[in-house]
Amino acid sequence: MKSIYLALIALSIYSCSPKPQATVAPPPPSLPVATIITGTDTTYQEYPASVEGTVNVEIRPQVSGSLDKVFVDEGAYVNAGQPLFKINDQPYRAAFSNAEASLHAAEGAMANAQLEIDKLTPLVQNKVVSDFQLKTAKSAYQVAKSNVEQAKANVSTAQINLGYTLIKAPVNGYIGRLLKKQGSLVAPADAQALTQLSDVHNVHVYFSLSEKDFVSFKEQYPGLTLNDKLKHLPSVALLLADNSKYGSSGKIDMIDGQFDKNTGAITLRASFPNEQGLLRSGNTGKVRLSLQHNDALIVPASATVEMQDKVFVFTVGDSSKVKKQAITIVGKNGDNYLVKDGVKVGDQIVLSGIDHLQEGMVIHPEKASEKTATIAKN
Repeated sequence: MKSIYLALIALSIYSCSPKPQATVAPPPPSLPVATIITGTDTTYQEYPASVEGTVNVEIRPQVSGSLDKVFVDEGAYVNAGQPLFKINDQPYRAAFSNAEASLHAAEGAMANAQLEIDKLTPLVQNKVVSDFQLKTAKSAYQVAKSNVEQAKANVSTAQINLGYTLIKAPVNGYIGRLLKKQGSLVAPADAQALTQLSDVHNVHVYFSLSEKDFVSFKEQYPGLTLNDKLKHLPSVALLLADNSKYGSSGKIDMIDGQFDKNTGAITLRASFPNEQGLLRSGNTGKVRLSLQHNDALIVPASATVEMQDKVFVFTVGDSSKVKKQAITIVGKNGDNYLVKDGVKVGDQIVLSGIDHLQEGMVIHPEKASEKTATIAKN
């Protein structure tokens, strides 16, 4: 009886205890969504570049000697033909005088040989002397004539060497550092040039493309041949070392004939005007290439997530379920990606809160603000 009584008490207590309530699922998260649209946008690619003057020449002596005078200062602007350096010319003046004296002696010997011919000619005609003597005289004249020609060449050489003692600017441009000072001994075989002279009214900016970038470069711009493509290329910009933009635009006008075997890259050249002389040979910077995309699919970068070298967005499908979708990016402008594949016009994507989303998760789509929903149309 006692056991039956205890069982009844336990049953009474269980029946009076509150029943557990059923678990209620949390509501789906409310997240902003927007519709994929198309637009016209421009992407940019930047490549390290170096600047050189259109003419960039080393000034070297062509004769040896002591540097008597330096007519210019470092960084000075000079005109073509302007004297730059003067080498001691005394040895070369003496050599020139000696060559002229040798020429006069040779001319005198040739004149004597001609007189001998003139004397012997009538004697041979009258058979007073044999023609052997006349032939000998004519041979001597030819030797004397050759000596005169050689002496004239020596005079020309001496005159040229004398002229080389005054070194003049071959082109207009700016003087570089003066590596030799007045009184220094200089020679054509010196390892260092006297200075460098750069014509920078226009400058050439050189940059390189990898083989992959070069293939893309050829495909992106119209034209059947490289020359045709060069004609249709848009202007390029130059970013200076401080990332400021150079004031004038440039034009790509040269593609190297071959790839560098060591780097696997090919060199391109863009020409820029430089009337104010703000750019100098040796400047560095970046060349910025622009490419306009018409009817491009535009996706905000903030609406993407990168995983294992791929970029994904979350599209909203039937029943407000999200799907993780890989996209192919062809460029970026500001905060927007330009997409080639993976989504299409009219698809809805989640704009924010994607870090906590999972495949197949249900959300409550909220129409984004007008500014956001446009997806950077401009």
